[in-house]
Amino acid sequence: MTFDPAAHRMVPQQRWFEDFALGERFVLPSRTMTEAIFLAFQAASGDNHPVHYDVEYCRARGMPHMLAHGYQVVIQTAAGAGMFPHMVEESLKGFLEQSSRFLHPVFVGDTLYAALEVDEVTPQRTTGVLGLRSTVHNQKGVLVMEGRQRYLLRRRPA
Repeated sequence: MTFDPAAHRMVPQQRWFEDFALGERFVLPSRTMTEAIFLAFQAASGDNHPVHYDVEYCRARGMPHMLAHGYQVVIQTAAGAGMFPHMVEESLKGFLEQSSRFLHPVFVGDTLYAALEVDEVTPQRTTGVLGLRSTVHNQKGVLVMEGRQRYLLRRRPA
């Protein structure tokens, strides 16, 4: 049997714009926010405010531990962490936009559970816009962040 690199896929069946339905949900891996993750994010982002890396600074201001940067929470909803990008390898044209609202603080030790849910399917002539509501809950079930992502997908070829 001959090996075909094009057939070596995480998801054997590609999906096109028409294959998505409102309410469809994509769960992303959970992650506990460790001090190492905080340190790596601080180094990568260059954000040097002590609220994100100095536990004593935080405690002096009434916080139990270091506070996660907003973008550190947003990246938990990166579609690439789940199966979505593998489903749309051939149909994805672009990532159009992202927005988010931060509802509750996230501290070192919190475990985050992110998910994406289809909330928009806007057809166009040869493409369509797929909107995904993004949510992040903590280990107590509290919604700490909500937002949206929009992608441009090709329609199924004729």
